[in-house]
Amino acid sequence: MTFHSMWSELLPVGRSSDSGGYRRFAWTAADAECRAWFEEQARARGLTHEVDRNGNQWAWLGDPAAGDAVVTGSHLDSVPDGGAFDGPLGVVSSFAALDELRARGTEFRRPLAVVNFGDEEGARFGLACVGSRLTAGQLTREQAHRLTDGDGVTLPRAMEAAGYDPDAIGPDPERLGRIGAFVELHVEQGRALDLSGDQVGVASAIWPHGRWRFDFRGEANHAGTTRLTDRRDPMLPYAETVLAARREAELAGAVATFGKIAVEPNGVNAIPSLVRGWLDSRAPGQDGLDTVVGGIEKAAREYAERHGVDLDVARESFTPVVEFDHALRDELVRILGKETAPGLTVPVLGTGAGHDAGILSGSIPTAMLFVRNPTGISHSPAEHAAEDDCLAGVRALADVLEGLVCR
Repeated sequence: MTFHSMWSELLPVGRSSDSGGYRRFAWTAADAECRAWFEEQARARGLTHEVDRNGNQWAWLGDPAAGDAVVTGSHLDSVPDGGAFDGPLGVVSSFAALDELRARGTEFRRPLAVVNFGDEEGARFGLACVGSRLTAGQLTREQAHRLTDGDGVTLPRAMEAAGYDPDAIGPDPERLGRIGAFVELHVEQGRALDLSGDQVGVASAIWPHGRWRFDFRGEANHAGTTRLTDRRDPMLPYAETVLAARREAELAGAVATFGKIAVEPNGVNAIPSLVRGWLDSRAPGQDGLDTVVGGIEKAAREYAERHGVDLDVARESFTPVVEFDHALRDELVRILGKETAPGLTVPVLGTGAGHDAGILSGSIPTAMLFVRNPTGISHSPAEHAAEDDCLAGVRALADVLEGLVCR
């Protein structure tokens, strides 16, 4: 089965006819369809398919118990109305790379697996990389059981409805102990490769990043009869805080985004009693991130006090800077450098986006490959990568896997 045919099969799954974007959320019908597609690809290649205690899917070539396995893959879920490439490109490319290695007659000296990590985007329950976090012990069963979606459905209830056992989830050190290296291919979520003219690059590090919830609490009242001077309107300090986030990020060479908001009572003719906004912030280093978030919170408290509004700030998730395994990263550069024209080098670049590879990096050697994204757009239906660039990514991943499984 070719890259193109696999991509065409997966393309319609979970796609919205209204937006053209994807709604592949954890433990939903679209997620189940993606999982069925993954299992079908594994079976068609004679691979051993298994689902671990945390709902992650594995397709094994060779004996997993032998240890020192090389694993590749990514995820199949999406952000709300996300693009087609973020996650699925890595999974499809992994199967295509395996096909390429078999066509080359590669002799596998180590077990090889393709993985689909569950709930990487965190679109439904608000926490990214749930499947890999659970596996690596960065999220406990108790913490996971407290996760709830926007409709009040808990993670355990959603898992049970999808046919999985939520009481079995938790750290999986035995599985991680079998893995000698994990390489994740991903569409670049920026324009560095487009600007450099390269089709494929190697990741150096993931910026530290996190999510913070800002609760501005005021007083609900009538929008038509309450004098401006008598209002305790939480929307005002929230709006000013959004602008402050942009200023702080620009000063620090970082990024900060208020991309989600909830308003109560959410009526056109009602002054809100509560405005809850979620901040996502990322920076090249920890000091920069602390400066940005600290500056935003300081400004928010000043604005809230000025408008007679109470403010609570809570950090909901955080991932420190991730330096990918230097030896593995250098090995990828060496392997890919063999195919590079004389005088040129394989680009090595950092990223502000989080990935399962970043979560696993604290437990096993991990590395990442990026495929060129000509617009830099991601988490949007406009996300795109040209097919020739995708195929270049497949060849690069095949070269890397061959270099690792044959040594």
